[in-house]
Amino acid sequence: MRLGASGCIEVQLPFDAVTQAQLRAVRPRGQWLARRGCWQFPLEAAGVLRQRFGGRFAVDPALQQWFVWLEQPLPPLPPHRTLVEVAELQQPLPDGRELFAHQRAAARWLLARRGAVLADAMGLGKTLTALAAARAMVRAADCRIVVVAPAGLHHHWQQEASALQLQLELLSWARLPDGLPPAGTVLIADEAHYAQNLQASRTQALLRLSRHPRVRAVWLLSGTPMKNGRPVQLFPLLAAIGHPLAADQRAFEERYCQGHWLERGGKRQWQAMGATHLEELQRLTRPLVLHRRKQDCLDLPPKQRHLLPVQLSEAEGRGFQHRLQLKVDDYRRRAEAGLVRRDAEVLAVFTALRQISADYKLPAASALVQSLMGQGEAVVVFTAFVAAAELLHSRLGGVLLTGRQPPHERQAIVDRFQAGEASLLIASFGVGGLGFTLHRARHVVLLERPWTPGDAEQAEDRCHRIGMQGTLHCHWLQLGVADQMVDDLIASKAARIEQLLSRRTLPGMVRQLLERW
Repeated sequence: MRLGASGCIEVQLPFDAVTQAQLRAVRPRGQWLARRGCWQFPLEAAGVLRQRFGGRFAVDPALQQWFVWLEQPLPPLPPHRTLVEVAELQQPLPDGRELFAHQRAAARWLLARRGAVLADAMGLGKTLTALAAARAMVRAADCRIVVVAPAGLHHHWQQEASALQLQLELLSWARLPDGLPPAGTVLIADEAHYAQNLQASRTQALLRLSRHPRVRAVWLLSGTPMKNGRPVQLFPLLAAIGHPLAADQRAFEERYCQGHWLERGGKRQWQAMGATHLEELQRLTRPLVLHRRKQDCLDLPPKQRHLLPVQLSEAEGRGFQHRLQLKVDDYRRRAEAGLVRRDAEVLAVFTALRQISADYKLPAASALVQSLMGQGEAVVVFTAFVAAAELLHSRLGGVLLTGRQPPHERQAIVDRFQAGEASLLIASFGVGGLGFTLHRARHVVLLERPWTPGDAEQAEDRCHRIGMQGTLHCHWLQLGVADQMVDDLIASKAARIEQLLSRRTLPGMVRQLLERW
């Protein structure tokens, strides 16, 4: 018996019909992993497995230590009322700030749950909310705080922790440890949608940490817990917080992801990319998933989106077609040589189409940005392609924020923009759309949109935050069918996400009625 990568118990043995039957009878039920040649059981089955098979199977040291901790659990936590009292949510923070009402409510909500997903929209202060709740756990139960976050956000977490006079242990998603110390731990995972693929090593590493016997609470933070509108992406987060729906992956995928077997190339493959029974899933996940929109919590200025069609001249159109044909011919030559997959041509051509479109939208984007800057406005431009960002930067100046800047330099670039040293910030979605506050700008230009509505929303909401002045204008440049297809896809996915995560309240329903009227 050994400890699996995701914190489950794995039992590996030569085939023995009697022992196999005994393992099938264990409750909670395990599952046979044919590819790995072992049984996998949830940690709740530890007692039964140790009693029935502990003398017959060798137990690896890591699992043996977990067995010891399970037999010697930490003292129970104080009642919720006590945790809320020691949190002192009504008191000003040491740096003079005060928590907003929605932050105090979310902190109380977290303190009532040992596993939860705080899925508030970007800009509602999830970092400070989670730390305020964690501070109560430190005071009442002498817990340590471990935060998993992208490396580029470590500085922000450290700043907020200093404001609360807290000590953090910061971990990067790229380097998660195998275990935790014996002391009780509050585990906070920021940008938790990084763990939306069960096969990824970082997802398995997060699950192993979240299932650790010395974890007091697991709080996941993500404004986009289902970035692509697929419930299958929500499943790992539910597993990390111990939601009952995550006890049976196959049943979850059959019920909510249209899971089914598909014949492809003479092989059976399991497909679970659909979405169904979303209202039921929303009702069952609601106790442990808190999602609120900005308009439900804050009196922020409105956000308006403007579609700006880009027209090409006849000569530009011929040039566009020529470049695209070169891309197609090059792909087919590489496919003939066996360097790329033949069946991926459609996706490759579509990606090339978007890249070329980005180049041809640069003149329109330059004209728009120059016009806005001429009016004294600060502007943020987002693009999916670093080459396009660099070309725009060479034409317009400003500051540039992409993955080519080291993580420790990125916050300084943002600070220069926020301080007014530059009126233009050009960023890639993958870097600039994550974790930074850019509310100095009232105009956001999206050269193109990412595939998922969560990424588009994240980018816009870097500016649509507490402290901004005036309406936020989001300019979507749209060239041809490719952009229209992506924008339509974003709209359909966003509607699916809203159906799953929305919490219908009376004020919200009245507001929607007034908007329609």
